[in-house]
Amino acid sequence: MFKRDVQSVKDLILRNLREQGLETPLQQKRLVEAWPQIAGPLVERYTLNTYIYNQVLFVRLSSPALRAELSMRRQELVTQLNQHVGSQVITDIRFC
Repeated sequence: MFKRDVQSVKDLILRNLREQGLETPLQQKRLVEAWPQIAGPLVERYTLNTYIYNQVLFVRLSSPALRAELSMRRQELVTQLNQHVGSQVITDIRFC
């Protein structure tokens, strides 16, 4: 009998994404889309824009008071967002 190298479809897709250099942008997109879910509906209401640059998530908020409160929870939010994606995508969050 022949021994076959059986791989899951998930592993094949991830390997293909990694080879084409698309894994990191995909994870970054998933992390930005997870912001409202992780931060909550109240924070989502005051969020104007989110983007990632150099492993830092930039979140533009319309409320200075909320900006100060979230700055104190910054490391907790980084951990939750990275866990949601399943990889170390960001190292810090900046609120502006």
